[in-house]
Amino acid sequence: MTTSTSFGEGKESQILHNLQVTHKQEIERITQTLIQITNLSEETVKPYLNAMLNELLKSKQAELKRPFSETATADEWIAAFDEWVNSHRGFNFPMLSDEDISRESIYGERG
Repeated sequence: MTTSTSFGEGKESQILHNLQVTHKQEIERITQTLIQITNLSEETVKPYLNAMLNELLKSKQAELKRPFSETATADEWIAAFDEWVNSHRGFNFPMLSDEDISRESIYGERG
């Protein structure tokens, strides 16, 4: 395993390695197809393929890290708001009387 200078790079390297192990046959087929198309050697093609896979992984990770506010649909906003509202239902807040929320009660003599 390669040593890297940042946690993210090491993690990306591990993800790429796992991808290469899990999808070994598919990556080999892609490599062979690129060799046929480009007439380049396997040693020349593999670094480009690895770089391409790294870029795809980075863009996917960046997409996954985008905040809810940037990615949520209207229905997702509604569902999240409903969930938030319902999360407060278990609290037993005292009810305020009309007098408690009257202008005079809130502002007193400054009213």
